[in-house]
Amino acid sequence: MGQDLLQKNVERTSVTNASTDCERDSDQGPPISRITGFHLDEEGHWVVELSCGHTQHLRHQPPWQARPWVLDADERARRIGQVFACGWCAQGAVSDTLGR
Repeated sequence: MGQDLLQKNVERTSVTNASTDCERDSDQGPPISRITGFHLDEEGHWVVELSCGHTQHLRHQPPWQARPWVLDADERARRIGQVFACGWCAQGAVSDTLGR
């Protein structure tokens, strides 16, 4: 009858191609990627592009999401190459849409 929706892995449109580029930190914590770039989505929200092939929205919508740096081109450029914990890799996101 009822479905446990908390157990369902729902993929977002921001997930793109996965790769094996996610690294693990020294204590075998969650996988990490590096920021390779940014782009605007169709609604004008910033999306970070990661070395693992995944993407993630980075919105500045205070008080829920305070990321004023994402609105500044110089600040975004400074973050290229920095480590970023990919939530999709940490979950082991697998999908038929990945790798297309």
